Amino acid sequence: MLEKEKNHAFNKDVYLLGIDSDGTKYWLESPSWDCDWYWGFGYVETYQNNRQPNRARDIESHQHFNGFVGEQRDNKYIYHLNESPNFSETVLTEKESWELSDLMSRFYTLKESAGIFHRGSANLASNTRRNSKNEQMEEYINEVELPEIFKAVIDLLSPK
Repeated sequence: MLEKEKNHAFNKDVYLLGIDSDGTKYWLESPSWDCDWYWGFGYVETYQNNRQPNRARDIESHQHFNGFVGEQRDNKYIYHLNESPNFSETVLTEKESWELSDLMSRFYTLKESAGIFHRGSANLASNTRRNSKNEQMEEYINEVELPEIFKAVIDLLSPK
């Protein structure tokens, strides 16, 4: 198991998730409030100077956390980061890896829900019979639920 690391790149804190078989480090970006209505989170980056993201000139790759889990590969479902074939080693114990997957699953579900409450629909049809716009629910998710999830994720990934 790798040591947990926190670094800083492009005005954001980043937290080491793990490395691949080539030794490339994968970092989770801290959350950001984007476009004044939604949370940006779950972004996994590699950097041109991957050992020291704070000295990187650019991002090498940009992916989403849910691209590493929640799918089937080689007839095996990937439930958490420690099971992902993308990583040869992570910073997480088995228990922590399950906890992170649960937190991230809640994040994606709540982010989508906040979007529906913001827009009033899933934006799949232009004319729906039911408008789900609900500012109170949107605010509760964005101001209470998601920040608590972010804190739990950052606590989990932070060096002690």
